[in-house]
Amino acid sequence: MTHHEINFDGLIGPTHNYAGLSFGNLASAKNKGAVSSPKAAALQGLSKMRAVMGLGLKQGFLPPQDRPHLKTLRALGFAGTDRQIIEKAAKAAPELLANCYAASSMWTANAGTLAPSPDTADGKVHFTPANLAGNFHRSIEAETTARTLKHIFADANYFTHHPSLPGGVHFGDEGAANHGRLAESHGDKGVQLFVYSLDGDKFSARQKKRASEAVVRAHKLDPAKTVFLQQSKAALDAGAFHNDVVGVANGTALFLHEQSFEDPAAAYAAIRAAAPFVEIIEAPKSAVSLEDAIRSYLFNSQLLTLAGGEMALVLPKESEENARVKSFVDETVSKNNPINRAIFIDVRESMRNGGGPACLRLRVILSDAELKAANQKFILDDGKISALEAWVNRHYRDRLSPDDLRDPAFMEESLAAMNALTELLGMGAFYDFQR
Repeated sequence: MTHHEINFDGLIGPTHNYAGLSFGNLASAKNKGAVSSPKAAALQGLSKMRAVMGLGLKQGFLPPQDRPHLKTLRALGFAGTDRQIIEKAAKAAPELLANCYAASSMWTANAGTLAPSPDTADGKVHFTPANLAGNFHRSIEAETTARTLKHIFADANYFTHHPSLPGGVHFGDEGAANHGRLAESHGDKGVQLFVYSLDGDKFSARQKKRASEAVVRAHKLDPAKTVFLQQSKAALDAGAFHNDVVGVANGTALFLHEQSFEDPAAAYAAIRAAAPFVEIIEAPKSAVSLEDAIRSYLFNSQLLTLAGGEMALVLPKESEENARVKSFVDETVSKNNPINRAIFIDVRESMRNGGGPACLRLRVILSDAELKAANQKFILDDGKISALEAWVNRHYRDRLSPDDLRDPAFMEESLAAMNALTELLGMGAFYDFQR
C-alpha cells in the first residue's frame, strides 16, 4: 500500500494584517501597525504550493476562516446589524476588533495534530483540532478548524475526528507546530515526537505536556513509539514560541538547532531508542545562533521526502539572505545525509507576521484509499491553483492598514470574498456568517 505525504497549506485570507497580536512572536511585534498586502500574501502562499507540486508531491489546502468573526463579537455583547457591530467594536474595543479580524488560520501547522493510520491502533487517520488557548485571536479558530477538517476528511471509514481539548491554557495545545513524525517510510509505523514547554523567564509556554498526552490517548498511539521532549527555555525566551521555529522532523531525518531541547543528550537518546534509524542533523550554536535561527526561520522550513527517497528543504528567502545561515544550509546539503536540496522561496508577507514555510502547512500522510476518500476539491492541480489565484486577484486588496479594519465596508468586502470562495468550492453555507 502506497502512502503519500500531502501538505495542506493555509490559503491566506483577505484580512491579512499586522496587528501584532501574538505575544512572544518577535516578528509579529516588530511589524505591528505596518501596512500589509493581503493580495501579495495569498499569491506568495499559492506560489509556494506550486513549488511543492513541482517537486512531485501532492498538495492540498485549507480555506481561510471567515473574518471578521461576527459570531464572536456578538457573543461579547455587540449587537445590531453587521455594520453596527463593526462600528461599535471599532469605537469601544479596537484591539478586540483586531483579534476578530486576524487571518492567523493561514498557519495550518497550528490547525491541529493528526496521526496517520499506520500509527493508530484502529488503523484510521485521527485528527484533533488545536485549542490554541494561549492567544485569544487564535482560540476562536478551533470550531471552524474542526468543521473544515470534517468537511475535507468526511469518510468515517477512514477518518476519526476528536474535539479540541477542554481546559483552556491548562491543556494548551498548539497543534502540529510542536509535533513531528519519524518513519523509515511513510507507510511504516512511525515514531511520534511531542514537544512541550515550561514557562520561560520572558515568555509563557503554549504547548503543555498534559495536552500532548491527551492527544496520544485519543489517537490510540503506541507508547513505545511516542516520545515526549521538553523544549529549551532558552529557545522559548529567544522567540521560539513553537518548536517548529527551532526544529523539524520527517521520515528518517531530524533537522534542528543545538539548543532546541532542555536536555539535548537525554532527548537524543530517547529519540534514538524509539527510532534507531534516525539521522539527527544539528546546527551548532557556534555556526548558527538562536537569534540567527529565529530571524531567518531556518528550521521553519518544510522538510520534504521526494521520489527516490531524497529530501529537500523549502526555506524562506530570509534564510538565503543571512550569510551564516546560508553557509550552514550549503554545508548541510553537501554532506552525506538525507537532505540534498535547498529551495528558497518568497513568503515575506507571512514571515513579517512570524510564520514561515512550515507554519503555512499541515503535513498529512494518507494511503491511496484515504487520499481517494478525501474531498478532491481541496487537493490541488494547476487548474485549481489558477482558479484560486483568479479569486485572490478579484477580491483582495493590495494594501491594508490596521485602521482599515474599522471600516464596515471592508467587512462587507471580506465576507463577499468568502461567499465567492464557498461558491467556487461548492461548500454551501459553510461559515458562521452564512448560517
